[in-house]
Amino acid sequence: MAKLVVLSAGMAGRSYELNVDKTTIGRVEDNTFQIAEPSVSSHHCEVILRGGDVIIKDLNSTNGTFINGEKISDGVLKPGQVLRLGQIEIQLEDGAHAAPAPSAAPAKAAAAPATAPAKKLMDSTLLMQRGVSLSELEQGPRTAGFDTTSKAFSKKSNQANKWIFVGAIIVIVIIGVVLLIAFLQVSGH
Repeated sequence: MAKLVVLSAGMAGRSYELNVDKTTIGRVEDNTFQIAEPSVSSHHCEVILRGGDVIIKDLNSTNGTFINGEKISDGVLKPGQVLRLGQIEIQLEDGAHAAPAPSAAPAKAAAAPATAPAKKLMDSTLLMQRGVSLSELEQGPRTAGFDTTSKAFSKKSNQANKWIFVGAIIVIVIIGVVLLIAFLQVSGH
C-alpha cells in the first residue's frame, strides 16, 4: 500500500498510509494527515487516489506545493518522488521505493557531483537569541548597548496633558463655586 513518509529533519520517518480516496494535509488538527509546522498552510493540499494514480491538489497554500521541485496546482505524484509542502519534504513509497534513512541525507548530498546544484538540506533547529543569564544580571549593567543618558530616551513633555489638567481644575473650581452659592442660597432662606 502507498504511504507518505516525511523526510525533513525533526519529523523524519513519520508516515501516513494512503488507505482512503481523499486525504487532506495541513497544519491544523482537522486534516487527515496533520503536519504542525509553520511553513505548512492550515489546509495545504489534498491527496486523491484515482485508480493507480496519486493525485496532489494544492488548496491555495501560502508557500506552495511542489513535486520534485516543480510548483504545481495539481499533479500526479509517482513512487519515489518528493512532495514539498512549505519547508517539509515528503516522499511517496509503494513498498518498492523506500525513503532513505534520515542519517543518509547528508551523505547523499556529499556524494552528489560537483556540477549538480547542491540540494538545500533542512535544518531542524532554529537558532534563537538567548536572554540574559542570572550571572550576567549579577555582574551589573553591560558596558555595551543602549545609551540611556541621551536625549533620545528622555521623557517627552505632553502639552495636551497639561491643558487637560488645567481644564479639569477650572471645571472643579466652577462646580465648587456653584455648589457653594447654591448652599448659601438654600441656607439663607
